[in-house]
Amino acid sequence: MTRRLGGVLFGQRARLRWVHLILGGALFMPYWLVGTVVMGGLLGGQPMFAASPAVQFGAYAIGLPLAAVTSLFPLTRPMSVAAARALCGIRADRLADGPARGRSATARTAGWYTLHVGIGALVSGATLALPPFAVTVMALPFSARLRASEPVSVWGIDRPWVQWLGVPAGLLMLLALAAVVAAAGEFLARQAPRLLGPSPADRLAAAERRAAELAVRNRLARELHDSVGHALSAVTLQASAARRVLDTDVEFVREALAAIEETTRRTVGELDSVLGLLRQGDDGADGELPGLPLDALDALVRGAGPRVELSVTGDLDRVPEAVSREAYRIVQEGLTNAARYAGGERVTARLALHDDELEITMENPLPARAPVARPDGGRGLLGIAERARLLGGTSQVGPVAGVWRLAVRLPLGAVREPIHGEAGSR
Repeated sequence: MTRRLGGVLFGQRARLRWVHLILGGALFMPYWLVGTVVMGGLLGGQPMFAASPAVQFGAYAIGLPLAAVTSLFPLTRPMSVAAARALCGIRADRLADGPARGRSATARTAGWYTLHVGIGALVSGATLALPPFAVTVMALPFSARLRASEPVSVWGIDRPWVQWLGVPAGLLMLLALAAVVAAAGEFLARQAPRLLGPSPADRLAAAERRAAELAVRNRLARELHDSVGHALSAVTLQASAARRVLDTDVEFVREALAAIEETTRRTVGELDSVLGLLRQGDDGADGELPGLPLDALDALVRGAGPRVELSVTGDLDRVPEAVSREAYRIVQEGLTNAARYAGGERVTARLALHDDELEITMENPLPARAPVARPDGGRGLLGIAERARLLGGTSQVGPVAGVWRLAVRLPLGAVREPIHGEAGSR
């Protein structure tokens, strides 16, 4: 019981809260100085630091409204929240971040700041005045000089038995001060979440930030999936084909190794671009991923193997950058999907640019044997459908007349409301 009481009064949390109160007293000092100047003039020109209780408490009463007015500045809440988190032992999620939004949050911040500096000033004053007085009272029985001083006779404590009572009285004063400080610190800690906690506007802003961060993470995950997944599939396909003809077709092996080299070099560049966005942190949260021009499709097709044919109709240079980048990824994921499931059949990719849209079609004959399903089901075709919807286009995938067909239409103009196409799972 004694140890628990000692922890409450003198433990680390109590000491930190005491520091928090002293900080409030220090913040109140400029307001108190202004109050003493005003009170000195009102009371007939008394000295600025007069010991008169009227001057001291009058200055305190004048300083509190001044503190409330200055607490309306935007930086008040971030500073108060930082101090409360560090010194009051309050969980970070219970306090708001950033300046106050709205009148209600501003008023609650002003209330907290005024309460903090007001209580802190009283505790600071008691901390400065009471311990020296208590120590002096406790030292009376042991110091002849103190017993002979004028205040002792004025206060009527010149009798020996009264002086010996000063020892327990002084101890009680110090314990009472520690108890008052602990109670004041606990009171402020309980009020902090109510006055500095997030408002509905703060919660909405935090939800929007989390949604934006999640969108960026999903975008980066799609980019990594499409880029690295395609590269691994293409490299695996080329290496497998080269291994089978290693002793009979040296020229094919040479071409396969060149395609592997080109695919890995291009993928490393794309990977660096995506990871560069991750290193940018919040500054890159709203940035666009590097554009991937459609003229790189030839290299993409070469890396996918010799059984892939590409045909392009129209001038792809007039395709907007956003559509160009997403179209590249769609073709890349389509080739990756075909490499995994086409069973070595020929793959045909066609890009046709019309007046107001880009049409992407990829076909391969259905394999004689059904492909082995991946344990995780894959997300490539879902990613293609999502990219098309975000651009206001459509995506259709599935078996048609003996072939597996992926058909995507991307509008070239402004993004419209998403048009839901059919998306299979493969």
